[in-house]
Parts: sequence; structure tokens; C-alpha cells
Amino acid sequence: MKTLKHFIYIIIGLVGLVACKPEINTPKPSHGTANFSRFIAVGNSLTAGYADGGLYLQGQLNSYPAIMAKQMLSVGGGAFTQPLFSTAQSNGSGYLQLTGFSSTGSPITAPVTSNLAIRGILPVPGFGNVTLYSKYSGDINNYGVPGIKLLNITYAPYGNLNGFYERLLPGDSPTNTTPYLAFITAKPFTFFSNWLGNNDALAYATSGGAGDVLTDPTTFAALNTLLINTLTQGGAKGVVATIPDVTSIPYFNTVTEGAILAGVQKANPSVTGLYINALVSGTTYAPRVATPADLIVLTFPTSKIGQPVSTPYGTLPYGLTPYTPIDNQYVLDANEVTLTENAVTAFNSSITSTANAKGLAVFDAYTFLKNIKSNGLVTNGINLNSNYISGGLFSLDGVHLTPRGYAIVANEFIKAINTKYGSSIPLADVAAYGGIKFP
Repeated sequence: MKTLKHFIYIIIGLVGLVACKPEINTPKPSHGTANFSRFIAVGNSLTAGYADGGLYLQGQLNSYPAIMAKQMLSVGGGAFTQPLFSTAQSNGSGYLQLTGFSSTGSPITAPVTSNLAIRGILPVPGFGNVTLYSKYSGDINNYGVPGIKLLNITYAPYGNLNGFYERLLPGDSPTNTTPYLAFITAKPFTFFSNWLGNNDALAYATSGGAGDVLTDPTTFAALNTLLINTLTQGGAKGVVATIPDVTSIPYFNTVTEGAILAGVQKANPSVTGLYINALVSGTTYAPRVATPADLIVLTFPTSKIGQPVSTPYGTLPYGLTPYTPIDNQYVLDANEVTLTENAVTAFNSSITSTANAKGLAVFDAYTFLKNIKSNGLVTNGINLNSNYISGGLFSLDGVHLTPRGYAIVANEFIKAINTKYGSSIPLADVAAYGGIKFP
């Protein structure tokens, strides 16, 4: 009898456990107070899906706006059309692929040069050569244009100077007169994402401060206000992103002063430092010993170090004397880093204040990506960080993202949208998107 009672108590207990099992409530997909029926994406190379140093079909298909649009389908989102390269020209502008590693573990890359979508090279007097790509015609939802700055959005001839924008326009360079701002707003839309402004700092930084200039913050603020006012004038809602700390990307943190110096000292222990031509103030530069605060670009050919250079003082080794400093284009020195960071801070202040004034959602990409650099990221059981190649986020160019990186960014945009508009757009499965392809 006691045994029977014992089993009865066990059964009652199990029933109780089942009854107390917590429920997992998945929000029913909802558009909240936003309308996603015609979603457009405004931006530059990041928006276009640029990766591995080029724009190509596979990258386009994994752009963060395309991933966002896919997730929006369950909450009333409509078709999202991108200006894709054809299958026959799927390699677009060409890009880098990983072919192996050297005996010291350094990655070896090679350019992909087949199945390109290049239709010609156009010399533009006073500007230089513009690469022209196969034209795209048809509807567009993804207006990402690699290379565009916020500074360029009202410049009428810009469609003749950027081949990625030129391919979207009906006219051929040099006959185009449609400003980017007019082009993106020519058709009605209900929701937008905007991530313009990166190149207003990035182009200066990646040139080592030598091949471009930072956009004036006052000009940036005025153009950003114009852009947001224009995008919202028809009642559309949207989400904007701040500009990342461009100096935190692998492009500036992979080839370091310390690593180069250590390599030199193995062969010649008497060497005490590398020399760079550094900004003093204004436009004045002077040679000095490099420090860890000076950022050497990913594309610096380290083989140049120590090579003989003819100077008025005789033949001297490159990079190892004040008479043969590393060229400006290869180093964003400490003062240039400060100028870049100050500009980005000013740009982001304009972006957030204008977005808040218009009641838009904001994805703080600056804080998000800076935190990943400091602490890494674990999502869907996947460990990620900002390291070159091994980190999983950044593609082979050290600036743009991998498909997995773009999926993570898409989810951050979605989180900002859901928070602001009370929607419940489901997040993308980050594990379904890959990182760098290994040979």
C-alpha cells in the first residue's frame, strides 16, 4: 500500500512539474507604428554589400539591407530590389580572395579578375580615370553607392565621377546631372535606413591623411539635416546609424609598429625605431620615431622596410632613418588619428540630434563596434571579434564586413527599429551567414 501511495505522489509531482514549466513567449510579428511596405536603404559601400575590396554579386546578396528586408516580410514588408550584377558578371568590380598563408602565418590574397562587370575606363579631365560598370535598369530599393560621401549628395555631376553611381543612372558619363539626393527620393517610400557619412572620415583615414580631407563638421551637419528632412518630408519613418570609430577597424590594427620593428630587430638588433613623416600642425609634417599610437595601414608593403633609398646624404634604408621615413599614405599618425576621431564625434552628434528631433530610430554603430573591439561578441553561440580574418566580422579588405558581420549589423538595425516603433521584426539567424572563405 505504501508503495502504491509512493508512486501516486511521484505522478502528482511530475504533473506539477509539467504544469509549472515556463512558457517561452515569442512575440507575434507586428509592424508596430511603422509601415515597411516600401523600404529603401540609403548609404555607401557598407549598404551596398561591398566586401573583400570589391562589389560583387555574393556580397550584394548578403547586404545588411537585404537581410533586414527579408526579416521585414513577416511584418508587411514588400519586395526589396537590389541593383545586382548578372550571373555572367557576378564578380562585379573584382575582389580579393584568400589563397593561403605564408610560412610565418601571414595571409596570401589574390585579386579575382574573371567575370567582371567593367565596361570601360573614362578619363575625366581634372579628376582622373573613372571605372564604368555594366548598366543596371529597373526598380531599386538598395541605393548603396560605394565611395559616396554625405558631402556628395547634392553635387549634380557626381554621377559622372563615381562608376558605381553611374551604373544606376540612365545616362552615360559625362552627361549625368542627377544629384544622389534627388535620385533616392524620386519614388515614394514608406520606410528608410540611412548610413551615410562614413566616407567623410574614412577616406581621409585610409589614405593616411595624405590623399583626402575630412568633411567640415558644419557642412556635414547642414547636409545631414537636409538629407533627413528630405527623407521624412513625405511622412516616412526610418532608422539611422552613427559612424563607427574608423580607427578601430582591422585596416589600422593588423600591421603594427611593434610587429614591424620586432621583425627588423631580429635581423638587426641595433635598430631602435621606425621613422614616419608625421603631422606637426596644420599642413606641416616632420620625420620622427613611430609609436604604437601611429596606425600603419593594412596595405603597407612591409618588404619596403630597410630597402636602399637614394638621398642627398647617401643611400639609406627605407623607414629606418629620419631621411627615409615611411611615406604618409601608409601611416595615420597620432595627430591625424585625433583629427579623425574629433570629426567622427562631431558627425555623430549631428546624426543623433537630427534623428532624435525627427523621432527616428538610431543604431549606435560607433558604440556597438567599439565594444566588439574591446570585448568581442558572442551571438548564437558564435564567438566573434575585430581581429583580421580570424575575428569573423571583417572581410579581407579590413574595412567592410563578412556576410556574418552584415547579418549582425542587420539585427542591430532591427533591434533599434523594434524599440522605437513597437514592431516585432524577427532577428536574422546569424549562424546562417558565413565569414571569410578559406581555400
